[in-house]
Amino acid sequence: MRQCKLGLIVNPYAGIGGALALKGSDGAKIREEALNAGAEKLAPMKMQMALEECRDLFPDIFVYTAEGELGGNLVKTLGLQHECVYRQQHEQTEAVDTCLALEKILEADVDLIIFAGGDGTARNVCEIVGTTVPVIGVPAGCKIHSGVYAITPRAAGKVLSQVVKGELVTLMQAEVKDIDEAAFRTGKVIAKHYGEMRVPEELKYIQAVKMGGKESDELVLSDIAAHVIELMDDEPETLFVMGSGSTVDAIMGELGLPNTLLGVDLVKDQALLANDLTATQILSACAGKSVKILITLIGGQGHILGRGNQQLSPELIAQVGKSNVLVVASKGKLERLDGRPLISDSGSPEVDKMMAGPIPVITGFHDMVLYPVIDV
Repeated sequence: MRQCKLGLIVNPYAGIGGALALKGSDGAKIREEALNAGAEKLAPMKMQMALEECRDLFPDIFVYTAEGELGGNLVKTLGLQHECVYRQQHEQTEAVDTCLALEKILEADVDLIIFAGGDGTARNVCEIVGTTVPVIGVPAGCKIHSGVYAITPRAAGKVLSQVVKGELVTLMQAEVKDIDEAAFRTGKVIAKHYGEMRVPEELKYIQAVKMGGKESDELVLSDIAAHVIELMDDEPETLFVMGSGSTVDAIMGELGLPNTLLGVDLVKDQALLANDLTATQILSACAGKSVKILITLIGGQGHILGRGNQQLSPELIAQVGKSNVLVVASKGKLERLDGRPLISDSGSPEVDKMMAGPIPVITGFHDMVLYPVIDV
C-alpha cells in the first residue's frame, strides 16, 4: 500500500494564554507574559494525542514538517518517518514561520495536512492551503470558532486514521473564523469569516461553527438563575466557580454581581470573592473546600470544557468531581445541537473519561434534563 504523505504543523504557542486568563495567545508580548507566568506549551502534547490514535498505522505514514517545535521534535520522539522541509526564522515561532513551512510542505505534494493551533493558526493555514489539500485541525487554542477543527485531539486522530486506512471519506467545505482578541479581552466577541478549507466529513468528530449572539429568552435565563441562587442559599459555605459565557453572565446579573463574561469568577454566599482568575489561582482558592463549578456550553458546538474556559484546569475538575460540575443551558440551546452530545476536551483523557456519560443540565427553575457527554 502507498504511504500516506502527511503534512504536519504545530503552533507551539497556541492556547498558551488560556489557563492564565489572557484570552488568547496572539502576539509576542502575550506569549512572553504567559511564559514568564509559567504557562505550558500544550499544543505539541495535543498533536501527540491525535497521532497516538493511529500509532499502529505509523509505518503507512510519511510526514513532511518543519524543524523544532513546529513539528520536527514531536515526530522524532514518536519515531515517525519524516522529512523536515523548513527551519524557523525566529527564536519564537511566528505566523510567518507557519506560512513558509506550509509552502514547503505543499511542494511535497502531500495528501493531507494536520495542524494544531487555534483560530489564528487556521487563518494562516487557510491563507496558504485554501482548498487545495484537505486539512484536519487539532484544537489547541484558547478560542476555537472555526469548523476545520475536530472536537478533540483524539477525535482528530480518529479521522486521520480513517484517511490513512483508505476508508471512503467524504470531504466538506468548512468555515475559518477568527475573533478580534483585543475586543475579546473587553468582553466583546467580534467574529469574522476568513475563508473555507476542505475537511473530512465525519460529523461526530468535526465540530460545528459556533453560533453568535446571546440568549434572548430572558425569562428562561431568569428561571435558571433562580435555581442556581437557591443552591447558593442552601450551601452558603460552598465556593461557586462561575465559568464564562452568556448564560452564566445572566446568573451573575440576577445576583447583582459584576461578571467577567469571558473569564472565571469566584462567588461564595452570593458575594463576589474574586474575578477573572487564572487556573492556578482557582486551584489554590478551591483547595480543601466545598466547591461547585458552573459552566455552560458553546452554542452550536456542545463543548462544556476546553473552549473559552481553560482556566478550569483538569486538576480542578478531578478535584471537584463530576457531581459538582453544574451545567446550565436553555432547552433551546440544547435543541440547537440537533442531537449531538456534549463534549469534554479538558486536556486530560482521564478527566474526559470521568465526565463522559449522562450529565444533568439545569434548564430552568427545578427543571433539569439528562444529556450525554461523550469521551471522544
